[in-house]
Amino acid sequence: MAETLITTLRDGLALRAPAMIVTIYGDVVVPRGGVLWMGTLIEIGAALGFSETLVRTAVSRLVAAGQLAGEREGRRSFYRLAENARQEFSAAARLLYGKPARATGWQIHHAPGLTEEAARRGALARMAGDLWLRPDHPGFAAPGLCFRSEPLTGIALLPEYVAGLWPLDRHATAYRAMIAQFSPLGDRLASGLPVSAETALVARLLLVHAYRGALLRDPRLPEAALPDDWPGEAARTLFAQLYRTLSPAADSYIGTRFEGGAGLLPARTAETQARLLALSED
Repeated sequence: MAETLITTLRDGLALRAPAMIVTIYGDVVVPRGGVLWMGTLIEIGAALGFSETLVRTAVSRLVAAGQLAGEREGRRSFYRLAENARQEFSAAARLLYGKPARATGWQIHHAPGLTEEAARRGALARMAGDLWLRPDHPGFAAPGLCFRSEPLTGIALLPEYVAGLWPLDRHATAYRAMIAQFSPLGDRLASGLPVSAETALVARLLLVHAYRGALLRDPRLPEAALPDDWPGEAARTLFAQLYRTLSPAADSYIGTRFEGGAGLLPARTAETQARLLALSED
């Protein structure tokens, strides 16, 4: 039964070992000291459907790319997220586990030479030439000359206007796919059917991976700019509910099976408990 559950969840996702390993570190390892033994990584990789060879190859590629840093203790190898990757996932973690950060307004940027990749990462959409529009999220390092902006009239036209700037249909499809993929798991848990501790952890990792992929591509526009059937809030509610429900068993499994540089990782830390508290307030 557990194998069928995980297979169903896994088969609906386009999993790549390097990206999944980063998810493992961000969700499990970083809030518990940051270091994981290669043997544990191979074990959880197998539960996710990756062979030992694939895990080792993925780790080597992540080290070469500067995303993981390794250290040896005798014949054992341990890995931690490199600083740049840690900072990147910390920013993602604030969105995943923190209170939802909603844009309250808009910014207009005059940014000559801004690349499409930088624009995508910053949720900027080209208005014309070197002028870019962006939802006003706190803490964003604005490129170029930046103005705060707000619509004075025609607010009802906002959804139609922004639909021509951002691919909202694509983002909505990603949220709906995540909801369709994980709602049956929610139904199973709500009915009281048990899942093993290992299954709970694997399901939670797949949940984080799927939701993170949709959330980080979403420009998170102000509510007035979104279509009436926007699925982002429903996806957030499902994520928070499932994460909280799976965590007691998942965290217990981590405390008995996951090994770091100083022995077994703690089942819970102040940071993991803060994540659960924030998600309970969604």
